[in-house]
Amino acid sequence: MTVQPDASMTAAILAAVERQAGDRMAVLGICGAQGSGKSTLARAVMQHCADRGVAAATLSLDDLYLTHAERQRFAHDVHPLFATRGVPGTHDIDLGLEVIAALDRGEPAPLPRFAKATDDRLPPQQWDKAPRDCRLLVFEGWCVGARPQAEADLRDPVNRLEAEEDRDGRWRRFANDALAGPYQRLFARIDVLTLLAAPGFDVVMDWRLQQEEELRAAAGADASGVMDAAQIARFIQHYERLTRHILAEMPDRADLLVRLGEDRSVLSIRAAAAPR
Repeated sequence: MTVQPDASMTAAILAAVERQAGDRMAVLGICGAQGSGKSTLARAVMQHCADRGVAAATLSLDDLYLTHAERQRFAHDVHPLFATRGVPGTHDIDLGLEVIAALDRGEPAPLPRFAKATDDRLPPQQWDKAPRDCRLLVFEGWCVGARPQAEADLRDPVNRLEAEEDRDGRWRRFANDALAGPYQRLFARIDVLTLLAAPGFDVVMDWRLQQEEELRAAAGADASGVMDAAQIARFIQHYERLTRHILAEMPDRADLLVRLGEDRSVLSIRAAAAPR
């Protein structure tokens, strides 16, 4: 199962967005661990907008990944672990800010798109385009709206990957500094932050396996970039530190908290008592 938003849930989200945004284009942020149903919720919100004639667009944080070549150079110059997409530092934040600025001006802005099966950004001619005078941008991603950790929390490794391949903590500190800087400028534009809260990090492996099988089915014969179980187990360790941090600190400040069960069913929905 996965998150199955009904009309009342999407209506409640959009009502919260309308209250916060005022006259400008609204930005709905959706945060959740890998496989938690962010894309499903985003599609439901988009359908709700389409049914009511509201001009809307979607952008994933994943769509802002640096290109494969850029990440290879980054890995060479900063730390080898940055060759793997995911953590703060591996996204083109300026591109995201440019897209939102264009949408704020009412322009039918091109929306970058990233192909996970090939681990690279699609060429611009294959990007989608937002409608003119867009009223809502649905911005989803695994660490959308996240805040950095305290320096003391970076000292000890959280898993084998960090213990063996980031012994001096350089990789995680660089990612944390990026999150504290450029990412906060991007996240500051979010009007309503929704968190799809997994019951814990331990479920992410199963959720990510399901997600990868969906990628494999979609890729068909060209599935060279799809990961097997061993690759996924290593891959999600890149995300573990920040995912655990988000699950600990974001529930108390999210505008809308959706708690999920192990099967990704919705257990409860809680709106913030007051605007952020």
